[in-house]
Amino acid sequence: MDLSIVIVSWNSSSELRDCIGSLADQADEGFSYEIILVDNASSDGSVALVQKCFPAVRIIANDENKGFAGASNQGILASIGRFVMLLNPDSVVESGVLKGMTDFMDSVPDAGACGCKLLESDNSLQYSARCFPHLSDVLMSLPGISRIIPNNHYKREYLMMNWDHSHIRTVEWVSGACLVMRREAIAQVGLLDERFFMYCEDMDWCFRLSKALWKIYYLPHLAIVHHRGASSSQTAPKMILAHHISMWKYAQKHLRGNWPLLLFAPLTGFFLAMRATLLLLGYLLCQGIPGRIESREMSADAANEIPNS
Repeated sequence: MDLSIVIVSWNSSSELRDCIGSLADQADEGFSYEIILVDNASSDGSVALVQKCFPAVRIIANDENKGFAGASNQGILASIGRFVMLLNPDSVVESGVLKGMTDFMDSVPDAGACGCKLLESDNSLQYSARCFPHLSDVLMSLPGISRIIPNNHYKREYLMMNWDHSHIRTVEWVSGACLVMRREAIAQVGLLDERFFMYCEDMDWCFRLSKALWKIYYLPHLAIVHHRGASSSQTAPKMILAHHISMWKYAQKHLRGNWPLLLFAPLTGFFLAMRATLLLLGYLLCQGIPGRIESREMSADAANEIPNS
């Protein structure tokens, strides 16, 4: 088996049909893949829909929500492919992407992982290849900072906005919305860290890959449309809080450096709490604008505050 595709879903029935359907015709001579759906206790009939429409899909149906990292690890452990792809259910994969990413990994032995180009629902570029954050980014990512300081590090460098995303290159990390990992690399660095219930687990995984001297590549000639936030938008306030808890855990794990823990933990906690509060207030204000949340309309700055995975 060449590629194992692991899809983690939670109340994603409306997206799963398009997502899995886009994978159905990508088998090719000399190329094989499997699809594993790990469902986190959905209540919208997701499992029944996939069983009926895509009987070849292997399904792991959890009786509780194990989070993205925990569910992904279930799928990885059940998989048999030489490479493992994490794929969000709110994605539509263009023809040739599966074999293209697998062929690239076969041809580049130092590639521990790769990601393809992600497109927004309107086919505009989604900034899915990024640099690892610095401690200053905790402050510079506060909502509204990009308007006050347009060329700040967070907006331009962390999101790699100065690069035109037109050629293959190594990057520091790519979004777990579509991430292909080499099985040997997983064996070396371990599975996703389940302390991250949701968000930042892909960044942490890539960080561990880079420390183990594996390279991560971005492939702009292969693309998927990622209607991001389809599941998380159902419980946006909870997801905002989950994101910031994961950001805090990532900071304690990788950004503390020589800072004393008794100073670093409350300092980062304060700024992340401020960030979460501002985003929650913004969400509540948007609730009063008819159709704004439902149509997923938001400013470019606000969209870049949302993690891709």
